[in-house]
Amino acid sequence: MVLTRKALAGMLIKYINREIDLLSLVDWAEDMIKVADFENRSFELIRDILARIGLADVREFGLTWDDCYDYLHRLGYNIKVELLEV
Repeated sequence: MVLTRKALAGMLIKYINREIDLLSLVDWAEDMIKVADFENRSFELIRDILARIGLADVREFGLTWDDCYDYLHRLGYNIKVELLEV
């Protein structure tokens, strides 16, 4: 399996939108580091972001909104937050 920037961004969006919890994101990141091949042109970027996400379940590291924003921006995405009334 080749992990792309788009797939990594998709998982971060799922986390931001609360479709998955932090532990699921951390488990996924740890699994991807072990088994996935990374998109060649983005190898170091993907590896660095996955490594950081893999530590997010440790209190001293965590994962903030600013972290997610930065990762998505580095992956080539602009983030726009939209508020929907429920």
